[in-house]
Order: sequence, then C-alpha cells, then structure tokens
Amino acid sequence: MGLTTRFMKNQKVALVTGGNSGLGLATAKKFCNEGIITYIIGRSKEKLEKAACELGENARIVQYDLTNLEGIPEVINSIVKESGQIDILVNNAGINMKKPFLEVTDEEFANIINLNINSVFSVSREVISHMKAHKQGSVVNISSMAAHYGLPKVIAYAASKTAIEGMTRAMAVELAEIGVRVNCVAPGFIETPMSSKALNGDKDRANRVMSRTPMGVLGQPEDVAEAVYYLSSEAAKFVTGSVLAVDGGNSVGF
Repeated sequence: MGLTTRFMKNQKVALVTGGNSGLGLATAKKFCNEGIITYIIGRSKEKLEKAACELGENARIVQYDLTNLEGIPEVINSIVKESGQIDILVNNAGINMKKPFLEVTDEEFANIINLNINSVFSVSREVISHMKAHKQGSVVNISSMAAHYGLPKVIAYAASKTAIEGMTRAMAVELAEIGVRVNCVAPGFIETPMSSKALNGDKDRANRVMSRTPMGVLGQPEDVAEAVYYLSSEAAKFVTGSVLAVDGGNSVGF
C-alpha cells in the first residue's frame, strides 16, 4: 500500500498555516495528537524543524513564505500529490504591528494585508479546489477580537481580521453546496509571544484587557486549538459561517 493510499483510507489530512509557533503550533499539536496527518507551513526552517520534533510522527513541514502569492498553487498541489487530499485547512498565518495610525506607511499597511488577507484567499482557493472533488472539507479561519471592537495602534491588523470574518461568511454560503464548511475562531487575549509583545510595556492597556475579561486571566493557545478542532470535526457537521469567540468573555465584558 502506497503512502498516498494509506493517508486517504485511514487518516485525515490537515494543513495549518503559520503552524510552527503560537496558536498554529497548538492547533497542529491537537490535530497530530488526534491522529491527523498535519502539514504546517512557515518561513523559518529552524522553527519548522523544532515544531516537527515537538509534534511527532504525524507532522509534515513545508517551508514557504505565503506572501509570495504566485507560488501558492504549486505548494498546495505538492501537498495534495503527497497526501492524496486535504480534509482540513486552518488559515492561521498572520502578522501584527503596533504603531500609531498616522505613522503607518502604505507599505506597512499593504504588507499586513498581503499576508493576513491575500494569502488566506489564495491558499483557500487552491485547497478548496481539491476539496470540491471529494465534496467535503472544513476550513477554519483565525480572526481576532480586533475585528469586534476598536483597538488603538493596530489599524492594519484590525482591518485584516474584519475582512477575514466577512470572507468566512461569504465562503460558507457559496461553498456549502459542494460540501465545504467554513467557520472562524476569534481569539481574545491569549498568552502568546504576539500578545506579550502587545501588552508588555503598556501597563494601561494590560490593565484594561484584564479588567474587562470576566474570567480574569489570559487564555492559553490550547483553548483556541480545542475550538478549531471542534469546528473542523464531525461534531460541528451542521455548523458553517460561524464566528466563535474564545476570549474569556472579553467581548461582552464591561
């Protein structure tokens, strides 16, 4: 029995962008622990190899810079050629930048939009074109509380995550007829390097975050991973177009 046949018959295959750290790594770990062959895409070979060691035998690494949109079709085709199919796509890769609105340059804004929105569209289009042949699949996009209310000094990030939620709903409606579900997870403040960078050195912001979070703590990457796994599983087979907040109540806190 060939490698591709074994994947198709016995194991699901997932693709997690930005899967070598933070929320992506936690999600990849959850998938691998559940017996899912999991491809992680990242730019750093060193980080990918380190993540693969942590994830174990179900992990596969793909070194690629997703800001290079032209090469995405070839990358996705190579994964499908090796694995036979992609059952689950998690669009997690993204970058943030904390900078006053009036100081953000056109280039800085465009760079964040390119990775956080354009690459999500390109990767999704290519993966879903393969899902269509099997008439099934699950896509989970990663948004942010920045799409739900105004946060200062993250204009490009907020714009990109708001777009992700709009894309999620539009994709869900259009792709339901081919058996592909599309949902979104909107993390609140989770204990990751990205959130630490945003909160460290800004005591006022950190205090505001905690004061309006009813549970009174930062979330853990595993909390987001569990939500992503639920939405990608058969337990959520009648769920599409949803945006699930994983934020300790932050979005409804006062």
